[in-house]
Amino acid sequence: MEKANIQEHDGESEKFIEVPDAENDIIEKTISPLGRWQVFVSIISCMVKFPVAWIQLSIVFIAPPASFTCVDNTTNTCSENCTSYVYDRSIFTETIITEWDLVCDKAYMANLAQTVTMLGILSGNVLFGYFSDKFGRRNPLIAGVLLQIVCGMGAAFSKWFILFLVMRFFTAFATGGTMVTSFVLVMEIVGAKWRTTFGIIYQIPFSFGHLLLPVFAYYLREWRYFHVAICIPSILLLSYYWVLPESPRWLLTVGKHEKAIQVLEKAAHHNRLTVENIQPDVHHHVQKKEPGNDQQAGNIVDLFRTPIIRMYTICIGFNWFASGLCFFGGAQYIGQLGGNIFVNVALSAVIQIPGTLFSIWSLQAWGRRNTLIFSNLLSAGSCILIGLVPPQPAWIRSGLSCVDMFALAISFPTVYIYSGELFPTVVRNIGVGSSSMFARAGSMVAPFVAGLVLVREWLPMAVFGVVPLIGAALCLKLPETVNCKLPDTVEEAEELAKKK
Repeated sequence: MEKANIQEHDGESEKFIEVPDAENDIIEKTISPLGRWQVFVSIISCMVKFPVAWIQLSIVFIAPPASFTCVDNTTNTCSENCTSYVYDRSIFTETIITEWDLVCDKAYMANLAQTVTMLGILSGNVLFGYFSDKFGRRNPLIAGVLLQIVCGMGAAFSKWFILFLVMRFFTAFATGGTMVTSFVLVMEIVGAKWRTTFGIIYQIPFSFGHLLLPVFAYYLREWRYFHVAICIPSILLLSYYWVLPESPRWLLTVGKHEKAIQVLEKAAHHNRLTVENIQPDVHHHVQKKEPGNDQQAGNIVDLFRTPIIRMYTICIGFNWFASGLCFFGGAQYIGQLGGNIFVNVALSAVIQIPGTLFSIWSLQAWGRRNTLIFSNLLSAGSCILIGLVPPQPAWIRSGLSCVDMFALAISFPTVYIYSGELFPTVVRNIGVGSSSMFARAGSMVAPFVAGLVLVREWLPMAVFGVVPLIGAALCLKLPETVNCKLPDTVEEAEELAKKK
């Protein structure tokens, strides 16, 4: 297999970029790096990011801060003598806080709802990653969409808070599965030179979903109607059963060659390419491998079995943790700026869009590693400055928080793409899923870190600043993957790293 290596000098470091020949990648050779089929599959796959945003961030509107008094105005609101409450319903007519009286000694339960949601996302990332490496990308994705609809509607009609928590967990569990499975599918069908662009395009619907969330909440002030509204659109995604193909790369990797040929021939037909040579090309590709070298799906142990993959898992996992911690910490800070809650949430969504678009250019021009280092340093600098500058004038901290969200909008698509390119095919889904679970862990830790403001006002922002700095340092242990051929096996990834 011929490889063209370009050595670039950037002062103190060297970067080796492998420029792949389409002849070396059977997917690109048979259906081209990009065509109408890849565009169609990528667009319908990234639609799952709308409900991903709605489920993850909906807690802002189903459990907003509630102003309340005791029925007896002369009684302390949280005294033992106060048995019922009167809530300010001028903004929201009903929330989970007002319906189940999650105030005073029960106030922690509202935060518990978000913790359970993020735990569900984390569990879905890991288990669906295993399922889709074992059973393919398509079927687990469809199952995840169906589970998301059923449990999401169940949460909206729950009569008891404990049932609501259970339904939210499984809704988030399915959501975590759909987000990681659909992303890997997109990365496996587009050519190397298009992975950056399509990896970013895949993320953009999340920002638009975030932006639509306050629109739903503005017109639906009752939490049950709101929750139904954010779950109903997922019904359209059940069309995946008829239109979504299996990943031909996965089919070839696990030895299902004839099914892979069928998918590739259909893709070539839609791309207006000839199909006569696909079958012999695939058979020739298979014969070039050693006998019995078809790879079965890997498991989480494979992420730590060999030294290179183990280093990838630790370094990229910590960067996922940093992104999750700082994103939800930053979002919480923006929510505390005061003013109109709908405008504040919309603002935090709008800020992410230019950052996401900027990453399209930077990921290709600077590479994955340098882009992630830049976004980590920018996020760290803005958070540290927030802790240092005085509270007044307020626009300084507001501006710095916007810079932080801009940087994090670059970090998230970067770690997504980077993860998908670092791990080989047999463990790619479990690798991306297991790495992204660190972001969920970071999001669950973020409220507790923000609570350190009661100890020292500057302490939360110091933590939010130091963690990305560590992430930037760990990036130096990772290779550059821009325009590189995706490795299929653990051994191939290890050998590629050693050559570089």
